[in-house]
Amino acid sequence: MDRITRRQFLGTVAAGAMTLTQLPRVFSQTATTPTVTHKIKLGLVGCGGRGKWIANLFRAHGGYDIHAVADYFPQVADVAGNELGVDASRRFSGLSAYKKLIESGIEAVALETPPYFFPEHATAAVAAGLHVYMAKPVAVDVPGCLAIEAAAKTASQKRRVFLVDYQIPTDPFNQGVVQRIHEGGLGKVAYMTTFGYCQGFADPPLTNTLESRLQNLTWVNDVALGCDYIGNYDIHAIDAALWIANARPVSAMGASRICRDEPHGDARDVCQVIFEFPDGLLLNHSGQGLKNNVEGTLRCCVYGPTAYAQVDYWGKAFLRGGPKHYGGGAVKNLYEDGARRNIAAFYEAVINNDCSNPTVRRAVDGCLTCILGREAAARHGKLTMDELLRENKKLEVDLKGLKQ
Repeated sequence: MDRITRRQFLGTVAAGAMTLTQLPRVFSQTATTPTVTHKIKLGLVGCGGRGKWIANLFRAHGGYDIHAVADYFPQVADVAGNELGVDASRRFSGLSAYKKLIESGIEAVALETPPYFFPEHATAAVAAGLHVYMAKPVAVDVPGCLAIEAAAKTASQKRRVFLVDYQIPTDPFNQGVVQRIHEGGLGKVAYMTTFGYCQGFADPPLTNTLESRLQNLTWVNDVALGCDYIGNYDIHAIDAALWIANARPVSAMGASRICRDEPHGDARDVCQVIFEFPDGLLLNHSGQGLKNNVEGTLRCCVYGPTAYAQVDYWGKAFLRGGPKHYGGGAVKNLYEDGARRNIAAFYEAVINNDCSNPTVRRAVDGCLTCILGREAAARHGKLTMDELLRENKKLEVDLKGLKQ
């Protein structure tokens, strides 16, 4: 089906040297008919809905051997291990499970945990000489973003691949739109709007430990675990805006609030943010995560003096008017096909020793942008990127009582 629900989308069954104007080479790979010359031993960290789902896509590619799995919950690791054919001796659980997985003889790791854990896991994987495939957002705070940037730089120096899995930039119609914008198809871009609309996630009462927040995507409701709704969901649309702008914002101002019934986490489910870029370009972002029957939307609209363009996750991508009018087409099945393209691209990069790692720069900048918007909106004021970086605020979670 072309349009899926918010729960299916995130749960499904949950630094590079290039400029942002370039279409990453990793996206040139098709989603089908791969040429397999070597099976990469892959470990999966995070075996819940999306983790197990994407592991099956790795397996379907044909170029990967799912060698080990790790999850905080032993029963989740076992379910995934049984489905993926992983020997019981290579199924690990607890907070430190990723360490055992790294030592299990794998060549690459796929990271699919709550984002709070990504910097620690990615840094350890790179230190061990592994290739890294990871979900977004890359972190939940500024120190985490900088840690990912440093880990990716080290990966390139070690001749290791580091790929962040965004799907919008892999779609041919979206690529066609952005290419024409960069070629002057809109003239001078006047402003952009992005939309991140979904129906949110269940936010049950807190328990004695964090354990209950680590499953069923409950963690999306906790800023320190999931980066807030703007950072976990809306980030797809904001990434598209950075792709088009070829820059990250210098400031943000806005407001946000919590509107869901009986909230227990601190994530804001409504936000309105205006970002300003170095050249004065404005981006107006609107986000919501409420169970109000809204249609799921991840979209970036781009406005020029005489032409208009749209980049989308589920809708149609096109450029209307101007010297480079482009009819584009409907973006279909991007959640799966985008992941398949990235999995194929990751394989080709590993096999061909292409460690340019072009997805990282914008993934870090996009996460910093969402954190900037999150913080400005939470404070109901204006915040500059320089101020955010100087604050360098680290978000902490209480891991007491959890199994190691």
